[in-house]
Amino acid sequence: MPPAARSSTEQLAAVLRRCLRKGVPVEISGLGIFNPTPDGGFEFLPASRPKVFIAYVEEDHGAANRIFDYLEGQGFEPWLDTRRLLAGQNWPRAIEQAMELSDFVVVCFSTHAVFKKGHFQSELRYALDCARRLPMDDTFLIPVRLEECPIPARIRHSIQYVDLFPDWQSGLGRVVSAMRQKANAGCNHGRQRDLLLTG
Repeated sequence: MPPAARSSTEQLAAVLRRCLRKGVPVEISGLGIFNPTPDGGFEFLPASRPKVFIAYVEEDHGAANRIFDYLEGQGFEPWLDTRRLLAGQNWPRAIEQAMELSDFVVVCFSTHAVFKKGHFQSELRYALDCARRLPMDDTFLIPVRLEECPIPARIRHSIQYVDLFPDWQSGLGRVVSAMRQKANAGCNHGRQRDLLLTG
């Protein structure tokens, strides 16, 4: 291991030990939680809930939050920038990393999202790149429409989308059903991440 990497690893271990000695649990995104134990040691709880990245435009923040709350209530671990990014964090890299570690990416389409230039389009392209590294039949990218709007041809011609209107509950139920079906088909939650990180 190079000296610089060893130094970073040692620094991380020192921070982890300090927090655990103070009785503070430490969560490492995509890995799990280190919890202090009464005897001065720690226990590690690996991340086991399927991770879901939510891509949206600023104008649809309210809808993205509703999706976040619903998925969390259904036992998933959703990722939304406004809820997960830390102050001072390099957000473009954090978003890419969150997407790479996700089991699913829910992309929210609306009239705002389809015609707006910027970060949403970059996230969409990155999600499509991640999906390309997975087996053809894997469910990874799940497009949802928040309202009547066009879906980009590249997605419309190859990936089934779900309408969250006029019945929000029914639409989200279909999304959750698709993700659970994939998980129950013998797909271990880490397998997709492994493929992304080694592909």
